[in-house]
Amino acid sequence: MSTKKIIRSMLYGASALAFTAVSSVAQAEGDLFFYNWVDYTPPELIKQFEEETGIKVTLDTYDSNETLLAKLKSGATGYDLVVPSQNFVTIMIDEGMLETIDVSKMSNYGNVDKRWKNPPWDPEQAYSVPWQMGSTSFAVNMAEYDGEGNSLSEFFKPNDQVSGRLQVFRTPDEVIPLALMLLGLPQCNESPEDMKKVQALLLEQKPHVKTYNSETMPANLASGEVIMSSQWDGYTMKTRLDNSNMDKLKYVHPKEGIIGWFDSLVIPKGAPNKANAEKFMNFMMDAKNGAEISNFNRYASPLDPAVVGDNLDPALATAPEINIDPAVPVHFSETCSPKSIKLYDRVWTKLLQ
Repeated sequence: MSTKKIIRSMLYGASALAFTAVSSVAQAEGDLFFYNWVDYTPPELIKQFEEETGIKVTLDTYDSNETLLAKLKSGATGYDLVVPSQNFVTIMIDEGMLETIDVSKMSNYGNVDKRWKNPPWDPEQAYSVPWQMGSTSFAVNMAEYDGEGNSLSEFFKPNDQVSGRLQVFRTPDEVIPLALMLLGLPQCNESPEDMKKVQALLLEQKPHVKTYNSETMPANLASGEVIMSSQWDGYTMKTRLDNSNMDKLKYVHPKEGIIGWFDSLVIPKGAPNKANAEKFMNFMMDAKNGAEISNFNRYASPLDPAVVGDNLDPALATAPEINIDPAVPVHFSETCSPKSIKLYDRVWTKLLQ
């Protein structure tokens, strides 16, 4: 089955401690240094893991795959676990940045849905185990918006209601692919002429943007500072449920298409506490614990639904954010060529100047 069909089938179905200069800190046997996305780690599960194993978890956070990759390439060798998206897992494997693992020694690996075992980005399951999966689009507060909320043109060519109240992700990885969809252009584009069209679209959008930010979408939407924002499906659901004034918040499934993604736990090369990292991987694939990750984040679980059972919040099964209309194309983010990445970076650098 193709990756697009796989992601579509699954998507349809369903206090951080500061961490600085880790490499200079003496690593104790009972430590685990975890680097994950902002607001993506259930605190209660960390507490439970510490109580069950005696391993002390130190958590640091990032806001994009690009930030994660740059941090690791800069020589931050003290992390034991990180959580890249599927296209960045490929990059890290190809560049020899990850430790190998043996899932046959992880008793809970059998809980993973068979559709997500040996995925295309790690076909031998030698480097990664699943964390969460979902999609990327944008959200809009329909209580303050008269548009339809069904097209990428509303995001990239905002009307007067949205102007000055629009938030866009800070990095290109999940913005440029959506721009390419709107323009009807190929993904991982290597054409300078095509990328000039993308640049023109983003520069046209820029005067309407309040902030380029990948961290404060829920707070800015709830406060009314913005009414439209780049968003992930689960984060939108969480924002809607956690704020009484967000009951009209809509996660848009654009008719032009949506981005699918899959995040995994991997161990960076030279991790000081690899055995502890593997214990954490296995712990998080426990049926109850895996369900709790989804209940906390509001994203789809990569574990077998039959195994997860009643542990998963039933609201996830009917959430409008997570259940995508079958008519909406789903593009699963790919690992682009160096030429394409260079063009994307050039466009984004000019945009933020």
